[in-house]
Amino acid sequence: MCGASPVEASSGKTQRRRLNRGGDRQANAALYRIVLSRLRWEGRSQDYLRRRLAESETKREIIRCLKRYVAREIYRLIVPTNTAANDTEPARGAA
Repeated sequence: MCGASPVEASSGKTQRRRLNRGGDRQANAALYRIVLSRLRWEGRSQDYLRRRLAESETKREIIRCLKRYVAREIYRLIVPTNTAANDTEPARGAA
């Protein structure tokens, strides 16, 4: 949705991915700002950055992965969960 999905961009012996060029550029920019602020202030993201750097990943790849995690987290907050409402409503056609 936000252009944070990986797309294969490998050539020759290099195995890499890039962000999807499609999607919402403003949402992608917002995700980038969120990730940068989390890398600066949040301990979980800092630990993740250190761990992935030790695995010899580039900072660009790490930011791409963090953007995907943030997009999933925000999606869960935005989309309402109607499981409780569906349990209390009677089934249609059953009366």
